[in-house]
Amino acid sequence: MTTCPCGLGEPYEMCCGAFHSGLKTAPTAETLMRSRFSAFAVRDEAYLLGTWHPTTRPEQLDFDLDQQWTGLEILDRTAGGLLQNTGTVEFRAHYRWRGQRDVLHENSSFVREDGRWLYVGPV
Repeated sequence: MTTCPCGLGEPYEMCCGAFHSGLKTAPTAETLMRSRFSAFAVRDEAYLLGTWHPTTRPEQLDFDLDQQWTGLEILDRTAGGLLQNTGTVEFRAHYRWRGQRDVLHENSSFVREDGRWLYVGPV
């Protein structure tokens, strides 16, 4: 079994793979953030678009085949829990592009609508 890219150390199928397949929905903003990072790592466009708020969602994603997502660090979070409807997650997403290491640092905003967490965009 492959370890999940989200960094929790669980097998992919039992971790973010369960969200990607639709078996489970992310219970918190941080869990959604981790599952979206994993979706970028495995190039799951349908999951990414489906968890993106419709007001900010692009029509499609173009994955760069030269880019590999290599690690995720959660730096901070505000709200976004089981009983909340908004939250933010600050993270560093590590990647390689054409052999060069780099990092994407973002503080993302999330909302829960109809019981599902959605990514809105950078704060």
